[in-house]
Amino acid sequence: MQNQSGADEYGCTLNELKTLMEFRGAEGIQKIKECFEDTNGLCKRLKTSPSDGLNERPEELDNRRAVFGQNLIPPKKPKTFIELVWEAVQDVTLIILIVAALISLGLSFYKPPGNTGEEGAAGWIESAAILGSVLVVVLVTAINDYTKEKQFRGLQNKIEQEQKFATIRNGQIVEISVADIVVGDITQVKYGDLLPADGIIIQSNDLKVDESSLTGESDHVKKGLAVDPFMLAGTHVMEGSGKMVVTAVGVNSQTGIIFSLLGASDHDAAVKKQKSKSSKKSSGSKSNGHNADSSRQRATDVLTTSEEEGEETDGEPKKKKSRRKEQSVLQAKLTKLAVQIGYGGFFVAILTVVILIIIFCAEVFGKYNQEWKSECTSVYVQYFVKFFIIGVTVLVVAVPEGLPLAVTISLAFSVMKMMEDNNLVRHLDACETMGNATAICSDKTGTLTTNRMTVVECYLAGKHYSNGLPKHSQPMQIGNKTECALLGFVSDVGRDYESIRQDITEEKLFKVYTFNSVRKSMSTVIQNEDGSFRLYTKGASEIVLKKCTSILDQSGESIKFTVADRNQMVKDVIENMAGNGLRTIALAYRDFPADSPPDWEQENSVVSNLTCVGITGIEDPVRPEVPDAIIKCQRAGITVRMVTGDNVNTARSIAAKCGIINPQDDILVMDGKEFNRRIRNSKGEIEQSRLDAVWPKLRVLARSSPTDKHTLVKGIIDSTVTPVREVVAVTGDGTNDGPALKKADVGFAMGIAGTDVAKEASDIILTDDNFTSIVKAVKWGRNVYDSIAKFLQFQLTVNVVAVIVAFLGACILKDSPLKAVQMLWVNLIMDTLASLALATEQPTDALLLRKPYGRNKALISRTMMKNILGHAFYQLIVIFVLLFAGDVLFDIDSGRGLSLHSTPTQHFTIVFNVFVLMQIFNEINARRIHGERGIVIIVEFGGQAFTTTGLSLSQWLWCVFLGMFELVWGQIVSSIPNKNLPKFLSIGKSEPEVDPALRGEAEDTVPDLTDQNLRRGQILWFRGLNRIQQQIRVVNAFRSSL
Repeated sequence: MQNQSGADEYGCTLNELKTLMEFRGAEGIQKIKECFEDTNGLCKRLKTSPSDGLNERPEELDNRRAVFGQNLIPPKKPKTFIELVWEAVQDVTLIILIVAALISLGLSFYKPPGNTGEEGAAGWIESAAILGSVLVVVLVTAINDYTKEKQFRGLQNKIEQEQKFATIRNGQIVEISVADIVVGDITQVKYGDLLPADGIIIQSNDLKVDESSLTGESDHVKKGLAVDPFMLAGTHVMEGSGKMVVTAVGVNSQTGIIFSLLGASDHDAAVKKQKSKSSKKSSGSKSNGHNADSSRQRATDVLTTSEEEGEETDGEPKKKKSRRKEQSVLQAKLTKLAVQIGYGGFFVAILTVVILIIIFCAEVFGKYNQEWKSECTSVYVQYFVKFFIIGVTVLVVAVPEGLPLAVTISLAFSVMKMMEDNNLVRHLDACETMGNATAICSDKTGTLTTNRMTVVECYLAGKHYSNGLPKHSQPMQIGNKTECALLGFVSDVGRDYESIRQDITEEKLFKVYTFNSVRKSMSTVIQNEDGSFRLYTKGASEIVLKKCTSILDQSGESIKFTVADRNQMVKDVIENMAGNGLRTIALAYRDFPADSPPDWEQENSVVSNLTCVGITGIEDPVRPEVPDAIIKCQRAGITVRMVTGDNVNTARSIAAKCGIINPQDDILVMDGKEFNRRIRNSKGEIEQSRLDAVWPKLRVLARSSPTDKHTLVKGIIDSTVTPVREVVAVTGDGTNDGPALKKADVGFAMGIAGTDVAKEASDIILTDDNFTSIVKAVKWGRNVYDSIAKFLQFQLTVNVVAVIVAFLGACILKDSPLKAVQMLWVNLIMDTLASLALATEQPTDALLLRKPYGRNKALISRTMMKNILGHAFYQLIVIFVLLFAGDVLFDIDSGRGLSLHSTPTQHFTIVFNVFVLMQIFNEINARRIHGERGIVIIVEFGGQAFTTTGLSLSQWLWCVFLGMFELVWGQIVSSIPNKNLPKFLSIGKSEPEVDPALRGEAEDTVPDLTDQNLRRGQILWFRGLNRIQQQIRVVNAFRSSL
């Protein structure tokens, strides 16, 4: 029905358009001629105008969506809450507790023959309480995961909604959301665009496209009506400009078909059904090589490639490609700490169980000389299960399972707040990595400057106009800011450029040599009415002047322009303008006769022997807030370097105004040519030793290409001349900045001036293109690191005390004073609230007053270890005094040495109460408290389930006093000088091991945590951290599948 309605209404069906987009090159051009005569015929069939596009009537657009589909690839359905609950139950610790509790619960209902006593009647309560606690832990984990996934999908939707594309509607060029594009739309494509849909070129200028995302071929494909007019969604425009008519959108585009076949969308189920039906029908039939099977073949190739990763080749295992760079600083340190804690906790837990079993067997079968009686087997098993649960309790309290939650909360909180500070974070780990940045390589235009350009000086007709140029109110600048400045200058001198645009439309441009970073200029050829041609050129003044052999004088006549004249102009005009911080643009032209036109493909010969019209000096003022931001960076130990395509004198002037360079500093300012001369050997190869002699002092790199930027970034990262590896952040806006953005530890793309390619390669998008937003990102990154460190200090204090109390209590008293269910609730309630309190602190400017921590800085510093051990010492003294003398001090019954299922005592309730209250007040020492009150409810009303009983007012006051003394003790511990502490107290110092093969890659790769061959029993919370890292990629899930 859909296909038929398309044929009736538009003269072509959805399947016809999908089949058309399977063709390429000459064969595709022939197919267009056969079916539609030409592209105008295609536009006519689709009821659209090549010049005016579609009208914006909602009913017309809705009808096209109904017939040809929406420009949307439906995402895979998120996991249901039940699925998340099931995932949470897979935790090894929880499984062990569930099994042990179920065994204990079953045995509690079994009574040996002849046993009629009441002892053990309430034995089921503790087991049921453990199961209830596990249920709550699972539900809380699932709710956290569900909320987290929902937030990331919201972030993904925000990124997609902000992606807009230039489309012609009602004869006007408008920026519309990519999702609103329909079949029949006429879109403008230009250098740097990521194509949102499939289409056919109807007009092009020197257009080249990178189709490697679909074909795997890295060579740029030339596009044009006479060469290859087929444009595919998901490919990148690397050069040129043009217009295309949209022929396929969403799941019907070539990219959409592949996504569906890869199972990346909900549409794949329907595709698979359709594929199974068609395979039955077409069994034995031959393929023509240009049907939908070619898309399936590409999908199969992608699948095969992904499956082959990790397989063995020639007896050696293939290394599995990973998606991110090496682990971030914090991730690496947390991973190392997890291994250490996992080993320690696992060892102590096993030791506890073994000691308890030995003591029990020694007493029962040795001291009392009893034999194993079959009727007592259930009692013995209950004791063994109890010992096992105590061991699990030690393991539970040893591992800081609240840490992944704190990391998640801190990162998620920072990401949300960074969006308010104009930082759109695409990769979560970039948020934290930015806090350790030691170097920032920044663009000039738009980042350090306002990107609102104006012509303030010019050299015309042999005269330099340094002031007195006519100025009018500036209109809004949309598009290329340099061209906006030149158009504003034309308007200021009294000429109307709109009339020229109407006379010479884009379709009438005979040939266009578009701007790119190699040319540093652009040229346009116009055919005059008499058949002759005129070439217009504008670009970097030094580049264009080298191609000029004549210049216009005061009378408008062309006179000879020698090399000596050029050198004099560079010295008197260009350097003078550049010294004032102006961007210099040269304007030139050349005429060609009608009877002997040149070979337009030979650009070097065409763009030569030019006649210089003049030089313009364009001012782009430094943002007023930038100098202060640069000072903050330098004070924070971050070196700021300017990497720009501008003239070296212009760059030096702007850098001085920003504060990047100072006259008294021993620094280097050079252009790309000099940079390459210094870093390359006689064979033209880059040597790291030569780079190491340049980059430490380099502050400004002018007239640089994107390759120069990538070389600089890679050289700084790979350098070993500094004690700690540099952590480099890079800003970029152009398509060719992609490699540098990917290579950098943190890549910043410009949200306003940046191309889609740059944004795809980045980690963070600056929505205001402002350097001060980078400084805010540094502050938030350092805040994340400090927040995690604060929580870690608090958490490890709890863990050290709980493990020692549980272990020694079990060995001495044959029972843990802190029960499994109590510790489950302490971990659940206190750790959750503590992570909320400590991980959501706002950053302060004081964070920028210290140097970066760097990769080798210990995660647990000597100061932190001093606080952990100091507070643990006080808490252990208090708890053991209460444990062995509390019954005497409070004149209550002792809780030591009771039978298996005896009723709770005030003695052990006080121990538990004081333990929790000391943690609450210790949280103040960790700089924040969240006002927990859950302990009151547990102590007074927990009863048998929590192994607690009610306390009197005086007992409560003593508990609170002992807890509050933590604050006084905190001041005593802080007064101990750090220099007197041994260095071995620092933990988590070493840098993570990284495969040397990965260091040199420009690709975005990071070892997958699941490949570390670390047993889950050793790192029980590893699964949670791994889940967090998987969520990092949600934002870019669709394209990363390719």
